Amino acid sequence: MGTRQVDASQWQQAWTDGGRRAVHIGDVADFNAQFVPQSPAARRQAHHYSCLAAFYTPDPAALLLPGEPDAEWTAWLARELAWGPVELHTGLADEHGTVRGTLAARPALREGVERLGLPVRPWGRTAGPGLEAVHHYESKAASHELFARTAAGHPGVLVPRQRPARSARRAARLLAALARRGETAVLKAHHGVGGYGTAVVTPRETAAAGGARALLRGLAAEGVLPPGGGLLVEEYVPGRGRLRNLTFDAVIADDGTVHPVGTAVMHVDGTSYRGATAGPGAVPPRAAATAEAFGLAVGAELARAGHRGWYDVDFVTDPAGRLAPTEANLRLTGPAVAFVLAARLDAVHGPGHRVRTLDMLPLGARLPQQALLAHLAQLAERCERFGVRLLPTIPTASWEELPTAGVALAARAPDTVTALDALDAAEAVARAACEALADPFDAVAPGVPGVSARSPRGRAAR
Repeated sequence: MGTRQVDASQWQQAWTDGGRRAVHIGDVADFNAQFVPQSPAARRQAHHYSCLAAFYTPDPAALLLPGEPDAEWTAWLARELAWGPVELHTGLADEHGTVRGTLAARPALREGVERLGLPVRPWGRTAGPGLEAVHHYESKAASHELFARTAAGHPGVLVPRQRPARSARRAARLLAALARRGETAVLKAHHGVGGYGTAVVTPRETAAAGGARALLRGLAAEGVLPPGGGLLVEEYVPGRGRLRNLTFDAVIADDGTVHPVGTAVMHVDGTSYRGATAGPGAVPPRAAATAEAFGLAVGAELARAGHRGWYDVDFVTDPAGRLAPTEANLRLTGPAVAFVLAARLDAVHGPGHRVRTLDMLPLGARLPQQALLAHLAQLAERCERFGVRLLPTIPTASWEELPTAGVALAARAPDTVTALDALDAAEAVARAACEALADPFDAVAPGVPGVSARSPRGRAAR
C-alpha cells in the first residue's frame, strides 16, 4: 500500500483563511476546564503549555499568553521563522485565573484585538458554533462509538473493546475479572487531558494494590482518575516499538471539507504525551496511509456534526501492524506544533524538514528564563554539528519545582534515515546537557548564569 504526498498548501490555506496572519490565544487552561478539574497546579502547567500558541499558524500577528516569556524568546523565533511584526500581550493569567477570564474583565484589550480584523485561533473552541460537537466527541466513549461505526471499511484498523462502568463497584468487577484472566486493562475517564484520566493496569499491579477496589481508590487519591464511577474499561493493545503511538492530524475548513495535515509519531511517557516527530517519512507509508484513510473518514463525520478547525485521531500500533484508534481531539494538539513548524521551516529554509518536539525536557537545575535561553543558545550550537536546528518552544517552566523546558529540533536532509539519525543524536545531546546542568563537571553548566541545582531526588522523579 502506498501513500500520497500531502499537499501542505491545501491544509495551510484552509487553516489560515487563505494565508492570512492570525491572533493566537494561549487558552489551554480554558479549554481543559470544560472537561477536567483544574487545580492551581494543573492550571499553572496548562499556562506553561500555552506557550505553544506561538506555533498555531506559521506566521502569528499577535500572541495572547497567560505567562510572561522573556522577550528574547519571541525574538529568537522571529529570526529563525521569518515572522512579521508580532503584537505581544503576556502575563494575562496566573494559576488562579485564565486568559479568557482576563479578556472578559478587560474590554479594552478585547476590543483592541478585535480591531486588528484578523482571524483568531484559540487552542480549542470554548464558545460559539461547533461547541456541541466538541463537547460530544471529546468524550472517549463517544469517540469510541464513532471509531466502531467507521472501522468496517478499514481492514488495517482494529478498534479496542470498551465497556462502560457507571459505578466504582462495576469498574472494580470488570478490572478484577480481567486480572483473573491475566489481562492488562486500560482505565479511562470519559474526558482527560495530557494523560490525566487514563491508567494502564496490569494483573500484578492489581494484586499488589490489594485488589481492584483498592487500586481504584489509590488511583483516585493520586489524581490519576476521577473519584467515583463513570469509568471506561478498555482492551489493552500491546505496543510495537518506535511506532507504538501514532497520530493523524487534519483541518476541517469552513465549508466542511477535510484537509489532511499528516501522520506523526508521538512520544509518550506512560500515558502522558511528551512530544512528536513529523515530516516526510517519519511514519512508514503503509501505516501513514491507513491512518490517513481512517482519519479522513472520522473527520467527515466530525464535519457533519458541525466541527470546524483542527482535529486529530490517536492510534496505538499492535504487533501485527494494525492501528487501534484510542481517542479524537477536536482542538489543536501537541503534534500540530511539529507540523506547523515543519511547514514554516520548509517555506523559509527549503523543503524536507523533519521536526521533533520535546515538550517537557527535564532540567537538572532550576533556571531563570534568561539563563535557560542562554543555555539553549549554547545547546543550539552543539546541535548544528548534526545539521539540526534547535528552537525553544516552552521557556516558562524552568523555575518549577521539577524544572523543564520545551524545544523543537528540526533536521533537513535528502532522506528520512539521515534526518531521523540526526534528530536522535541531537536529542541525546540535548537531554544529557539539560540533565547535567547541576553537574560541576559538565561543560555547559559553568557557563550558564543563574543555575540553581536541583536535588537528585527531584531529577529522578522524572
